[in-house]
Amino acid sequence: MEKDEQEPTMSEPTKTKYDRQLRIWGEVGQAALENASICLLNCGPTGSEALKNLVLGGIGSITVVDGSKVEIGDLGNNFMVDKKSVGESKAKTVCAFLQELNDAVRANFVEENPDSLILTDPSFFSQFTLVIATQLVEDSMVKLDRICREANVMLVFARSYGLTGLVRISVKEHTIIDSKPDHFLDDLRLNNPWPELKRFVETIDLKTPDPIAYKHIPYVVILVKMADEWAKTHSSNLPSTREEKREFKDLVKSKMVSMDEDNYKEAVEATFKVFAPRGISKEIQEIIDDRYAEVGSNSSAFWVMVAALKEFVSNEGDGEAPLEGSMPDMTSSTEHYINLQKIYHTKAEDDCLSMEQRVKDILAKVGRDPSSISKQTIKSFCKNARKLKVCRYRMIEDEFSNPSVTELQKCLASQDYSSAIGFYILLRAVDRFAATYNKFPGQFDGGDIEEDASRLRTIAPSVINEMGCDGYELPEELCNEMCRFGAAELHVVAAFIGGIASQEVIKLITKQFVPMLGTFVFNGIDHNSQSLTL
Repeated sequence: MEKDEQEPTMSEPTKTKYDRQLRIWGEVGQAALENASICLLNCGPTGSEALKNLVLGGIGSITVVDGSKVEIGDLGNNFMVDKKSVGESKAKTVCAFLQELNDAVRANFVEENPDSLILTDPSFFSQFTLVIATQLVEDSMVKLDRICREANVMLVFARSYGLTGLVRISVKEHTIIDSKPDHFLDDLRLNNPWPELKRFVETIDLKTPDPIAYKHIPYVVILVKMADEWAKTHSSNLPSTREEKREFKDLVKSKMVSMDEDNYKEAVEATFKVFAPRGISKEIQEIIDDRYAEVGSNSSAFWVMVAALKEFVSNEGDGEAPLEGSMPDMTSSTEHYINLQKIYHTKAEDDCLSMEQRVKDILAKVGRDPSSISKQTIKSFCKNARKLKVCRYRMIEDEFSNPSVTELQKCLASQDYSSAIGFYILLRAVDRFAATYNKFPGQFDGGDIEEDASRLRTIAPSVINEMGCDGYELPEELCNEMCRFGAAELHVVAAFIGGIASQEVIKLITKQFVPMLGTFVFNGIDHNSQSLTL
């Protein structure tokens, strides 16, 4: 059962320290970070860069797991080690450097090889909120994924390999209330006004002879009136075809008396808000129809509120989600704007109270404390009810053994995706190579790089065949590049991959923004990246 979020209390010094990021994810998001416990597997440059970003962001605690010692080569690609630490424990050294960046973070280290820990002590990972697994080979990835899913621990894989790299999230389910979309339509209900808004609109005369009053009628009033006027002559329907939308826009323009009427210009620009379909979106409909919306005693707070939303939409919502209650700026008299604000605010409060009661009833019905989900959480849910997201991720093992052949063939045949899917396949092939020859292709041991390239070109087709795509061959130059990489972690690529990984970790922990789906593959040769959903 998911623990409900309570309104955090944050000290002034903490607010000042994290001021900039608080503007992005707020105190609730920051509190989630400060309560999180992160485990990093392998603290090479990729892992160190990822953890550095999280430590600076104020993550609660970190545990670094790495059994290796600092070598001379590490000084060239890892800023978390120095010359004095050569020969020392890498986990201890990196942990100490990270601790210096933010003394509020609790830092621990374990001097053990992550591959061995995965095999010998799987219960070790259950203590963490999230595990960042860097530079793991395929076999260890599959085993760790099983362990973390069983323990309900979030998992992020990150790997840099020469001029390529990948990031992959693996979580059973990730639910998001505050998805913060870049662009989203204001919830003004111009296409479906409720009675109180209609009554207010009816009190305002669009034919007023006062030019000052005419120029300060809010566009909300103008469009609700014009939509009603249109519907009366079109069988109660709003504009739907391109021609009808153009006609409606011209109708609004025709009401302009002079060119300096900003309110009517705003109305013309906002006509598309009238054309928006009524009711909830297809995506929200899928969420409320999800099998998890049939809640029980162990259901998370999110799904309990989704169940309440389903009831609300079918009853007092009349097909709509709870009103958000916010209004954009617009040209208006002060009196009209304040009255509109009150109408929207009151409707949003009423909807939230209805949702709150439904949440309590559902909790009582499944034998849980009716007040176990806070008012603040329900209020946030209502405000973002049109923006809910549910992300589910395939197990790594499933993706490796049974990928979507259709997507795979599409990527292999696409000029845009061919390099990304090629590197994805080759990152699996080099693990097979290492398992057979006890080294990665191109790693210097006095051998011939051409021989390694030949071996890799033999292994790669077998990986493609296992994925269900017989007959495809990867470009020879791509195989040669993988050998030239020699499994090196270049700092510039590691910093980029580590940055992407830490960004996704923050999304997962704060439950804000939408984390990436599929496998993110970076191609440093062509300076581009793609997300593969296999």
